[in-house]
Amino acid sequence: MEKKSLIIINNEKVFEEDGQFYCDNFDMKATPETLADYYSVEFIVRNSKKKGKNKLNLKNIKIGSNIFSFISQIFKTFKIPNSQYLLITINPYTFISALVLFLFRKKTYVYLMSNGYDEWKHILGSWSVWIFHLMFIFITSTSKVISCNPRLYDTKKSFLVHPSRLTHEWLNNHKEAPIDYVRLLYVGRINPEKGIYNFINLFDKINFKAEFSIVGYKKKINSNNKNIKLLGYCSEPQSLRNIYDNHNIMILPSYTEAHPYVVDECLARKRPIIIFEEISYIVNNRKGIFVIKRNLESFITTANYIMKNYKNIQKEMEQNNLPTKEIFFQEFAKIFNK
Repeated sequence: MEKKSLIIINNEKVFEEDGQFYCDNFDMKATPETLADYYSVEFIVRNSKKKGKNKLNLKNIKIGSNIFSFISQIFKTFKIPNSQYLLITINPYTFISALVLFLFRKKTYVYLMSNGYDEWKHILGSWSVWIFHLMFIFITSTSKVISCNPRLYDTKKSFLVHPSRLTHEWLNNHKEAPIDYVRLLYVGRINPEKGIYNFINLFDKINFKAEFSIVGYKKKINSNNKNIKLLGYCSEPQSLRNIYDNHNIMILPSYTEAHPYVVDECLARKRPIIIFEEISYIVNNRKGIFVIKRNLESFITTANYIMKNYKNIQKEMEQNNLPTKEIFFQEFAKIFNK
């Protein structure tokens, strides 16, 4: 049976070399690759001058070097019969794409992991929010909304999905956690909005035995603390699982988040996670997530509590019903068939 056509439009940048494509954002790679199991996917992205660490395993990738060539790639897809369009997040490129698709009456969906307001405000400042608001109103009123955030879910106008990268390997055979002393782990981008620099400053003030490992792109950080280890970037699942298993507490110090996959990953490995109150909305009744204030006293109190009650916390975490990657993309695929 011939697959239906799905055109995925993303603001992210992709590097091309000898017919191979690379990106930095692992999520950008995972979504179109997995949907390609269900649909004939064409992926429209922006051009990058920097080679990312993630190779894209897709046959049909179109790159726009500027907004005009980007939109030109969209026009070329109009000859494909009965095609559907999926916009990933809201930004100037997907806004202009949505405008074009609306004018030509194309069936369009937009995938939102968050409302985007907090990200824009934190990165660009308060002045940018009204621009984002205009784009948000237009795109969500002219496209069907797919959201993983219950706060954006409207039963009449949108579809709710449960994003996950978890396979059954993540949910099984986790190792016993070492609980001799605090072994902290951060997995993610090393950017200011992730709060990582703020937390490094906090960690430098800790007066008890603790180690802090960082998984992500970065060769140097502004700290002479010998207990901070830079493990580099890691996307290989088994290696990443081993890293989680060798630590006992995950830290996510972000100022804003959408649906961070690392939370489900650490919960799948039965490791508690500490987050800060700015992103308390991501808890969603899951056990093992501890919300604290952004100060040393709150962190020390919570870390000590976790270490003293580790077995009981892990037992509570067994109540978590974590979604798998397979279920997530089955949910996604069913939406386009409706």
